[in-house]
Amino acid sequence: MKTIGLEHTTLDACIKNARHERVVLTRKGKPVALVVGVEGLDEEQVQLGSSEKFWTLIEARRRQKTISRAELERRIKDEKGSMETTAEKHETRVSRPTPNQRAALDRGPVAVRKKREKTRSGRGE
Repeated sequence: MKTIGLEHTTLDACIKNARHERVVLTRKGKPVALVVGVEGLDEEQVQLGSSEKFWTLIEARRRQKTISRAELERRIKDEKGSMETTAEKHETRVSRPTPNQRAALDRGPVAVRKKREKTRSGRGE
């Protein structure tokens, strides 16, 4: 970390130094600002990096009990297995068409058109 007095520097010089290390700016020997380079970070990373609420959340998560990767993979496998079993239980089955439905499918649009033609020509019903 570099400390520079405001009276001895420019903003451009502070930014140039901040690309490599943090720069503490002082006025009359007392710290007044910290310049930190953020090149390569996006806006969200910069905001989260300085968010007290975010770091409190991270600290709380780090205190929680953890599991090994092997345990995680076992749990995922068990979960997938139970989901497949549940899906199989709730699987809807396609029922076979009734005789009337089969007859309607057999007639189809062509049969309807032929019936109309017979009726119009006087040969039908």
